[in-house]
Amino acid sequence: MQVLITGGAGFIGANLCQSLELAGHSVTVLDNLSTGFESNLDGTKAELIVGSILDTDSLAFASASADAIVHLAARPSVPRSIADPVASHLANATGTLNVLEAARKDGSRHVITAGSSSVYGANPTLPKHSDLATRPVSPYAASKLAAESYTLAYGHSYGLPTLSFRFFNVFGPLQAAGHAYAAVIPAFVDAALRGEPLPVQGDGTQSRDFTYVDTVAAVITDAINRRVTSDDPINLAYGSRTDLLGVIRMLKELTGDDLRVEHGPPRAGDVPHSQADDSQIRSLFGDVVPVPLEIGLKSTVDWMRTVI
Repeated sequence: MQVLITGGAGFIGANLCQSLELAGHSVTVLDNLSTGFESNLDGTKAELIVGSILDTDSLAFASASADAIVHLAARPSVPRSIADPVASHLANATGTLNVLEAARKDGSRHVITAGSSSVYGANPTLPKHSDLATRPVSPYAASKLAAESYTLAYGHSYGLPTLSFRFFNVFGPLQAAGHAYAAVIPAFVDAALRGEPLPVQGDGTQSRDFTYVDTVAAVITDAINRRVTSDDPINLAYGSRTDLLGVIRMLKELTGDDLRVEHGPPRAGDVPHSQADDSQIRSLFGDVVPVPLEIGLKSTVDWMRTVI
């Protein structure tokens, strides 16, 4: 099967390339390399097309021979969206609409889109399940909710075979660190290995349902293999919840260092706690065994040691 991955040179996309190729699929990547890197695709056979999902001609060319599309391309980061909400809307909402239109015009390609747990926003209920009211508290979250809504609407309106996941704090090898918008785990690991203070926004008691990238790749690969669709969004996380101070304790054990922490003000648009209800994911993908946080964190530390 020929699979197009938009944003495939990002860390999730590059890990997914490896998983799909191991499953016997051929992969094409469409990426504008704004946050991804061509080097992430080293060791894969993926064909890279440098282009944007906002360029409908590039998108049409990339999707023409695809049997399925995994749409990962996005403008990530809550703080980045607060700094420039229009750019986040264009990439995340309009870009997704373009992908769905390309899939529909090309003959109902199977489309899997990457949504975000940030859509739950200010809703305090834990664990988060897909029937909860969504209450986005950042432009990023609002743009991802729009993208998810378009995906589900195209399934209903046009019979397009779609599957929309809500990702929860995905981490792992190839995830970039060392920049202002770095996600928390790569920022922590990078600082720990460099002997620098770990940057903690707030008091560190905020908790997340961290999901190792190999788990995400395994689920999406299974979804491609079996052409899984759903009329509802699906949490792609397994119901764990660890606070940032707990992650730091794990890193201390892995590195053997007495890590220093530097607290800053809480980030605007962040939510205090996130945890997935995992009943849907386990029902649909019962053969996938999620990688425990401790094991994923060790693999991430081991990888980052090779690039620092």
